[in-house]
Amino acid sequence: MNLDRFDIVRLLPTRRAAAAGLLAAAALLSGCAVGGATTADSTASAASATTSAAANASAALVPFSSDEGVARLARSRAKVDFATLANQFEPQYNGAFCGPTSAAIVLNTVYGQRADLPRDHTRLRSSDVQFLPPGADPIVPRFTQDSVIDKGQKTRAQVLGEPVVIGGKQVRDFGYQLRQFDAMLRGNALATRVVVVDDAMPEQAIRGDLVANLARGGDYVVVNYRREAVGQKGGGHISPLGAYDAVSDSFLVLDVNPAAAGWVWMPTAVLVKGMRTFDTVENRGYVLVSAP
Repeated sequence: MNLDRFDIVRLLPTRRAAAAGLLAAAALLSGCAVGGATTADSTASAASATTSAAANASAALVPFSSDEGVARLARSRAKVDFATLANQFEPQYNGAFCGPTSAAIVLNTVYGQRADLPRDHTRLRSSDVQFLPPGADPIVPRFTQDSVIDKGQKTRAQVLGEPVVIGGKQVRDFGYQLRQFDAMLRGNALATRVVVVDDAMPEQAIRGDLVANLARGGDYVVVNYRREAVGQKGGGHISPLGAYDAVSDSFLVLDVNPAAAGWVWMPTAVLVKGMRTFDTVENRGYVLVSAP
């Protein structure tokens, strides 16, 4: 059913709740919903809520593709992860899949040289093999946005809004909360350390943790933040970090949804603000990832 905002406000009362649900889901998925739990009581307000921060991208965010963005990477002393992550980078193809996409990128970076990488045949049509030699398999061995979900605790249907019970209430928990994302990483045989950015955690400690990871080979960091809090449009989001520039005190966020924002340099204070936001049961944060 195709509805624009003008049509929705003219719907009969019995259809308004459903329309509000559609708008809420669209808002959650627009920036990659992460732990976007909604209830019948909150869908209408979620659909109409807007902030000035979401309306205009913050001037503090510097596009990677700009001259300044490229210069920051060139002078960075904490960018060990950038080249390997960039080599495996792929954009999310589903609005709720920023978590699975980030997981696939990191998994392919960590295990890319392994001989027994999985082959995801779910994207192969029956007609694709019609003219291939017997036994030929055209699928490239690698982790995909679809295959990584199966090893996590959250089902694909739940990621896409199948109702679940959280805190005694039935909600639609789109995408991934921080610990749900961590469970998916661990289910795919990665070693992790989850850091919830609560109000008591100092910015200096967060910066030190992230910079140390980016300056060290063999491990990676994925951040979970709220777009609106950093001056972007959308809700919760997950993406890897690629580098840190000390001169500008900013991190390079390898945004897996380039259609929404693209890679940007984000000041530490802004990134921390985005992570220090509440999501369903606790604050967002980051996950440090490595091979076991």
